[in-house]
Amino acid sequence: MKVNEIKKIAVVGAGTMGNQIAMQIANSGFPVACYSRKETTVLAAEKFASGWYKKNIEKGKMTPEAGEEAQKRLSFTNDLKSAVTGADIVIEAVADIVEVKKKVLAEIDLYTPEHTIYASNSSYIVSSEFANSVKHPENVLNVHFFNPALVMKLVEVVQGPHVSDEVVETIFEFSKAIGKTPVLVKKEIYGFIVNRIFSAVTKEACYLLDQGVASIEDIDLAVRNGLGHPMGPLQLLDLTGIDLEYDVLMEKYKMTGDLSDKPSPAIVERYAKGNYGKKSKKGFYDYE
Repeated sequence: MKVNEIKKIAVVGAGTMGNQIAMQIANSGFPVACYSRKETTVLAAEKFASGWYKKNIEKGKMTPEAGEEAQKRLSFTNDLKSAVTGADIVIEAVADIVEVKKKVLAEIDLYTPEHTIYASNSSYIVSSEFANSVKHPENVLNVHFFNPALVMKLVEVVQGPHVSDEVVETIFEFSKAIGKTPVLVKKEIYGFIVNRIFSAVTKEACYLLDQGVASIEDIDLAVRNGLGHPMGPLQLLDLTGIDLEYDVLMEKYKMTGDLSDKPSPAIVERYAKGNYGKKSKKGFYDYE
């Protein structure tokens, strides 16, 4: 399938990532339906999108005509069948839990054509863990966007042993067509490229915090000024979501049984209190 043959795209999951991925696609000229089973999530996504377009038009970053056309191409729904029927590409942006992904993909597969490409936005889990949930596993691969998806250019495209070369080529060209810079991960590996490096840094940062070696502020200050990172690792966890980090680490622990893979006390404590970071107004830092 060539990029100019793509007529419809669906994004399943209308949270922060799914919503912004859908908006990026609409901004790039493709029609896209963004789905969530929760009406409240759909309404929140619509509100965010409306506000984003209004603000960017007011700031002169987008013409009123471009904003209007993009919004015409973007739709939100809690009807899965209408969202994915006839879709050439379905981007899955649900929770990073294998069983959830299996269930969602199996349901989507009831309504999509034979050629549909399933692109999972999983941050860590390789697609071979859930590819057999659909009739054509060769059409399932990881296409990992980064938060915020409307800003971050990088996309990791992961070619598992089951993925066809044609699917990878199509996704590479599609990624470029929506303004992204794709990199190819030639072998499946948990966490791909960026998150393996990110996890090593955040794991050590949490260890230093748990051991009382340094404060939250000083750990982040040291990484920003000593390593040249634009954000400290604990700040970045607040941005990406401590709940996401907890779920990811627990999934890894279930797979490996290695106690060192479990979330650190710093993560568990905040997760238990519902302090997920910026989204909940409190995490390692207070955003009230």
